[in-house]
Amino acid sequence: MIIKQKRWAQAPILIGWREWCALPNLGIPAIKAKIDTGARTSAIHAFDIVRTKRHGKDCVKFGLHPLQANDKVSIECSAILLDMRDVMSSNGHIEHRYVINTLLQIGPYEWDIELTLSNRDPLRYRLLLGREALKGRVLIDPAHSLRTRKISRTEQQRLY
Repeated sequence: MIIKQKRWAQAPILIGWREWCALPNLGIPAIKAKIDTGARTSAIHAFDIVRTKRHGKDCVKFGLHPLQANDKVSIECSAILLDMRDVMSSNGHIEHRYVINTLLQIGPYEWDIELTLSNRDPLRYRLLLGREALKGRVLIDPAHSLRTRKISRTEQQRLY
Protein backbone atom coordinates (compact mmCIF):
# COMPACT_ATOMS: atom_id res chain seq x y z
CA MET A 1 0.00 0.00 0.00
CA ILE A 2 1.39 3.39 -0.98
CA ILE A 3 0.38 6.43 1.05
CA LYS A 4 1.00 9.74 -0.63
CA GLN A 5 2.18 12.50 1.64
CA LYS A 6 0.47 15.85 1.38
CA ARG A 7 2.76 18.53 0.07
CA TRP A 8 3.97 20.79 2.90
CA ALA A 9 2.96 24.34 2.02
CA GLN A 10 4.57 26.10 4.95
CA ALA A 11 8.05 27.23 5.87
CA PRO A 12 9.89 24.67 8.00
CA ILE A 13 9.16 24.86 11.72
CA LEU A 14 12.01 25.23 14.19
CA ILE A 15 12.26 22.42 16.72
CA GLY A 16 14.79 21.34 19.32
CA TRP A 17 16.66 18.05 19.74
CA ARG A 18 13.64 16.69 21.64
CA GLU A 19 10.01 17.77 21.55
CA TRP A 20 6.65 16.97 23.11
CA CYS A 21 4.38 15.49 20.44
CA ALA A 22 0.88 14.06 20.23
CA LEU A 23 -0.39 11.06 18.27
CA PRO A 24 -4.15 11.68 18.30
CA ASN A 25 -5.09 8.68 16.13
CA LEU A 26 -3.46 6.43 18.74
CA GLY A 27 -5.04 8.25 21.71
CA ILE A 28 -1.70 9.73 22.82
CA PRO A 29 -2.08 13.37 23.94
CA ALA A 30 1.59 13.79 24.85
CA ILE A 31 4.78 11.82 24.31
CA LYS A 32 8.33 13.13 24.41
CA ALA A 33 10.25 12.41 21.20
CA LYS A 34 13.95 12.40 20.52
CA ILE A 35 14.75 13.93 17.15
CA ASP A 36 17.27 11.66 15.42
CA THR A 37 18.47 12.59 11.94
CA GLY A 38 20.82 9.62 12.05
CA ALA A 39 17.80 7.32 11.95
CA ARG A 40 15.92 6.94 8.68
CA THR A 41 12.73 5.53 10.17
CA SER A 42 10.75 6.61 13.20
CA ALA A 43 9.96 4.20 16.02
CA ILE A 44 7.55 4.08 18.93
CA HIS A 45 7.72 1.99 22.07
CA ALA A 46 5.29 -0.92 21.76
CA PHE A 47 4.75 -4.13 23.68
CA ASP A 48 2.29 -7.03 23.56
CA ILE A 49 1.99 -6.53 19.79
CA VAL A 50 -0.76 -8.65 18.25
CA ARG A 51 -1.59 -8.82 14.55
CA THR A 52 -5.38 -8.82 13.97
CA LYS A 53 -8.00 -8.26 11.29
CA ARG A 54 -10.58 -5.48 11.43
CA HIS A 55 -13.15 -5.04 8.69
CA GLY A 56 -11.05 -7.30 6.47
CA LYS A 57 -7.87 -5.21 6.94
CA ASP A 58 -4.66 -6.29 8.64
CA CYS A 59 -4.19 -4.38 11.88
CA VAL A 60 -1.98 -4.40 14.94
CA LYS A 61 -2.93 -3.91 18.57
CA PHE A 62 -0.23 -2.99 21.04
CA GLY A 63 0.42 -1.50 24.43
CA LEU A 64 2.34 1.70 24.94
CA HIS A 65 3.89 3.42 27.96
CA PRO A 66 3.87 7.03 26.71
CA LEU A 67 5.78 8.63 29.60
CA GLN A 68 9.49 8.22 30.19
CA ALA A 69 10.45 6.08 33.20
CA ASN A 70 6.78 5.34 33.92
CA ASP A 71 5.37 1.89 33.21
CA LYS A 72 2.24 2.49 35.31
CA VAL A 73 0.58 4.60 32.59
CA SER A 74 -0.36 2.27 29.77
CA ILE A 75 -2.39 2.95 26.62
CA GLU A 76 -3.85 0.26 24.36
CA CYS A 77 -3.47 1.28 20.73
CA SER A 78 -4.72 -0.10 17.44
CA ALA A 79 -3.78 0.81 13.88
CA ILE A 80 -3.98 -0.50 10.34
CA LEU A 81 -0.85 -2.44 9.42
CA LEU A 82 0.99 -0.65 6.64
CA ASP A 83 4.00 -2.92 6.15
CA MET A 84 6.61 -5.14 7.80
CA ARG A 85 10.25 -4.12 7.43
CA ASP A 86 13.70 -5.11 8.54
CA VAL A 87 15.21 -2.23 10.50
CA MET A 88 18.81 -2.04 11.68
CA SER A 89 19.19 -0.60 15.17
CA SER A 90 22.04 1.69 16.18
CA ASN A 91 23.93 -1.32 17.56
CA GLY A 92 23.70 -3.14 14.20
CA HIS A 93 20.99 -5.62 15.20
CA ILE A 94 18.35 -6.23 12.48
CA GLU A 95 14.78 -6.44 13.73
CA HIS A 96 11.65 -7.36 11.73
CA ARG A 97 9.11 -4.65 12.67
CA TYR A 98 5.49 -3.79 12.04
CA VAL A 99 4.94 -0.41 10.36
CA ILE A 100 1.89 1.82 10.86
CA ASN A 101 0.87 5.23 9.55
CA THR A 102 -0.44 7.83 12.01
CA LEU A 103 -0.92 11.55 12.52
CA LEU A 104 1.90 13.41 14.32
CA GLN A 105 1.34 16.76 16.03
CA ILE A 106 4.21 19.01 17.02
CA GLY A 107 2.97 22.29 18.44
CA PRO A 108 0.21 23.55 16.13
CA TYR A 109 1.50 21.54 13.16
CA GLU A 110 0.41 18.07 12.08
CA TRP A 111 1.18 15.58 9.33
CA ASP A 112 1.12 11.84 8.68
CA ILE A 113 4.20 9.75 9.46
CA GLU A 114 5.21 6.10 9.37
CA LEU A 115 6.19 4.49 12.67
CA THR A 116 7.82 1.15 13.32
CA LEU A 117 6.76 -0.69 16.47
CA SER A 118 9.62 -1.69 18.74
CA ASN A 119 10.21 -2.39 22.40
CA ARG A 120 12.05 0.75 23.48
CA ASP A 121 11.89 -0.03 27.22
CA PRO A 122 15.66 0.05 27.67
CA LEU A 123 15.85 3.39 25.85
CA ARG A 124 15.12 6.78 27.37
CA TYR A 125 12.67 8.12 24.76
CA ARG A 126 9.44 6.31 23.88
CA LEU A 127 9.28 7.97 20.45
CA LEU A 128 12.13 8.47 18.03
CA LEU A 129 11.50 10.72 15.03
CA GLY A 130 13.77 9.90 12.11
CA ARG A 131 14.58 11.95 9.05
CA GLU A 132 11.83 10.51 6.81
CA ALA A 133 9.16 11.89 9.17
CA LEU A 134 10.85 15.28 9.39
CA LYS A 135 12.27 16.05 5.94
CA GLY A 136 11.01 19.21 4.31
CA ARG A 137 9.02 20.15 7.42
CA VAL A 138 11.41 21.06 10.22
CA LEU A 139 14.69 22.75 11.00
CA ILE A 140 16.41 21.35 14.06
CA ASP A 141 18.21 23.54 16.57
CA PRO A 142 20.38 21.09 18.53
CA ALA A 143 21.21 23.79 21.09
CA HIS A 144 17.58 23.85 22.27
CA SER A 145 15.05 21.42 23.64
CA LEU A 146 11.25 21.53 23.79
CA ARG A 147 10.90 24.62 21.60
CA THR A 148 7.26 24.03 20.64
CA ARG A 149 5.73 22.91 23.94
CA LYS A 150 6.65 22.20 27.55
CA ILE A 151 4.53 19.88 29.69
CA SER A 152 4.88 19.84 33.47
CA ARG A 153 4.54 16.69 35.55
CA THR A 154 1.20 18.02 36.81
CA GLU A 155 -0.07 18.39 33.25
CA GLN A 156 1.22 14.92 32.38
CA GLN A 157 -0.80 13.49 35.29
CA ARG A 158 -3.88 15.41 34.11
CA LEU A 159 -3.48 14.13 30.55
CA TYR A 160 -3.07 10.51 31.68
